[in-house]
Amino acid sequence: MYFINSYVMCPPSFYGVSYCINPWMRTNLNQVCRERAHQQWQALRALIEAQAEVLQLAPQEGLPDMQGKVILSRFLHAQRRGEEEYFERWFLLHHYDVCRLPPDIVFEGAGDCLFDRKEAVLWAGYGFRSAFASHAFLARMLDVEVVSLRLIDSRFYHLDTCFCPLEGGHLLYYPLAFDDASLNAIARRVPEERRIALSERDALNFACNAINIGDRVILNRAGPELVRRLSDAGLETVQTDLSEFIRAGGAAKCLTLRLNEARLQHRGPVVSASLSNGARLRTDL
Repeated sequence: MYFINSYVMCPPSFYGVSYCINPWMRTNLNQVCRERAHQQWQALRALIEAQAEVLQLAPQEGLPDMQGKVILSRFLHAQRRGEEEYFERWFLLHHYDVCRLPPDIVFEGAGDCLFDRKEAVLWAGYGFRSAFASHAFLARMLDVEVVSLRLIDSRFYHLDTCFCPLEGGHLLYYPLAFDDASLNAIARRVPEERRIALSERDALNFACNAINIGDRVILNRAGPELVRRLSDAGLETVQTDLSEFIRAGGAAKCLTLRLNEARLQHRGPVVSASLSNGARLRTDL
């Protein structure tokens, strides 16, 4: 069977919480049941394989990739920096054009940058793991308009933990994870009828850390109101237990990397990324 979408996943053979780099890990050190984690991972993989190709390799999480181009992550915490070299080798071996940001700029890949599903826009988060300065480089490298969103709640340290663009231009997000200027930027881009704001309970269940394939949204857990809102948007909610991975601060999205990230054609000049204070940053210099 031929699938349009391709994802990379890695089995949690060595998964555990043995150090702390986010609030979720602080209370879950050495608490992971690896057998249960593997069962949850297998269930997620089966759901994805029903609609997409799944490739398997070793590490985890995020690099944005578009039309054969990869911008390599530069992790903030030393515990994750060893992944960078491995990913670079893998993508070079598979004939990708690998780009790097300057060594003094941290950027945590697909965890902090997400393409909109309707407009030619890259949503990019900053505040905890990725530097705001990375956004100008993303705009130039990818020839796309970047809308910068400032994260203010350390429980939602990556953009993909509190923000999920969906098919049809809908948006799943947790408003309290963002500052006021970022909320205004979202409101300017996404009409109210397409915005699905999460309750704190759904947000803490990592409902935003979802995988959207066609009309299905695969996530850890969603309350009845969220399921109804997604249904009203023409989307089916598929819930699968990922509680062992929430111990480390991630869920469905964090366990995958989409290889063929679609990007709409850019409309107009690439000139700016929105600043949290309402100013504009030139990115065509």
